[in-house]
Parts: sequence; structure tokens; C-alpha cells
Amino acid sequence: MRVGGGDRYTFIKNVSREFNLHTVCEEARCPNLGECWSHGAATFMLMGDVCTRRCHFCSVSQGRPAPLDPAEPEHLAQVVRAMQLDYCVLTSVTRDDLPDQGADHIARTIEAIHAAWPRCRLEMLIPDFRGVRACVERVVRTPLTVLAHNVETVPRLQKPVRNGAIYERSLSVLAMAREIRPDVLTKSGLMLGLGETREELRQVFADLRAVGCDILTMGQYLQPTPAQLPVVSYITPQEFAELREEALAFGFRHVEAGPLVRSSYHAWEHVR
Repeated sequence: MRVGGGDRYTFIKNVSREFNLHTVCEEARCPNLGECWSHGAATFMLMGDVCTRRCHFCSVSQGRPAPLDPAEPEHLAQVVRAMQLDYCVLTSVTRDDLPDQGADHIARTIEAIHAAWPRCRLEMLIPDFRGVRACVERVVRTPLTVLAHNVETVPRLQKPVRNGAIYERSLSVLAMAREIRPDVLTKSGLMLGLGETREELRQVFADLRAVGCDILTMGQYLQPTPAQLPVVSYITPQEFAELREEALAFGFRHVEAGPLVRSSYHAWEHVR
């Protein structure tokens, strides 16, 4: 992939440093960083860069996080307004150490951005909040366009891939969001190449549609460092195209599928 460059790339990099913001683009070593930053798009990661979970696919630092930065919501709102973004994607580390798992901090950030720059549509990729409805509701009742939560892989591979997560709980989070706010779009994502089968993927498609999931992303799992899970198989572009058509047949509003697709890749196009 081409290394990023140009005015927009430099601007996002410098602003992130100035306001002590974290982008999932960097923390997760996304292969699309150069493309997205050069187009003025970035996914900001809330609540620090240390996660309390130890998922075996992820390169985000794990351990004991620092206290929340109370200035983060306003800082990020200033950045979004300065960049005059039309679409902003937010995600976060998992904060099992907090009483509300960070739900209020996330919600206040969304509200601050909307107040500072109302024209910007907002997408939030949330952790599972341990399935606590009050946490999901606090976030969903903000001015969100899209509420995203990734199931990541098929049920059989959840434990070796997503330590601490539960497939059924992830489905329930998406179901809660749709029940609380029927007008919000819901979204989920899958990593391929971890040993899943076509039939298992079809079952996930059906499960996601059963809870009203609107948007699905599918991309190739790439091992970030030798410390994470190895790649079991590489999925061809043709296979991704076939899977996209299969998923659309289940009734998804939009399916983004390809080797380098990530949850926030071309996210602004998912809601057209």
C-alpha cells in the first residue's frame, strides 16, 4: 500500500498529535491509512490507546488504562470542526475498568461534535458494554447516524479470536440499538481468513439480519505482529465478490467486501 502524503495527510497527523488524539488507523496498523488520510478521512479512537481486553487478533496495547481525559470530547469536537468533516467515524478501546464502561464519555463526545459541527454525520463503533442495556442506550440516544459493533468472526472461532467477547452478546447489542432507536442504522464487521467456512459465514449473515443489522463489512485478516494470530488462509478478490452478493441476498442495505476492507473503510458511502 502507498505511504500517505499530501496536505490532508499531514494535517490529520499534526492535529492528532496537537490534541493528543488517537486514531485506530495507527493503533490497529490499518493498511488503508495512507489512502484514507490523504482523502481527509480518519477514525478516531476514544478513551486512550490501552484496552482492557486481550483479543488475539488485535495490536492495540493491552493492560491498565489511564484515567479518562475529560477534555477529549471538546478537543475532538474542535478537530472535526476545524477539518469541516461531513462524516466522522469514532471507535474506542474497551474499558471494562469503568463503572459504565465509558458509555457516558462516548456519548458526551458525540454530543460535543454535533454541537460544534452539526452538519457532520457520525458513526460510532462501540465495544459490547458487557451487554448492559443502559450503556447501549446512553450512546444510541445521541445524534448518531450509524451504530456499529463488530462480531469479528463466526461463533466457532469467537473464543480463540475475541477473548472476553460472546457472539450472542454482540448480537444482542445490535438488537438493543435497533429497539431503542429504530431510525439509527446498525452495522457489523467480519474478518476472513481465520479458518471460517462459507456455511458458517452464511449463518452469521442470517443472524445479523435477524437482529436488523443494515450494513456489513468483510475484509481479510492480516496478522499485525508476530504476537497475534497467524493467517489461516487468504481470500481471493473473487471470493469476496461472491460473498458480497450472497450477503446482499440476505437483505443488507449495503455490503462492503474486499481484502483491504475494514469497518470504517469508505464508511461515508455506506449510508448513501
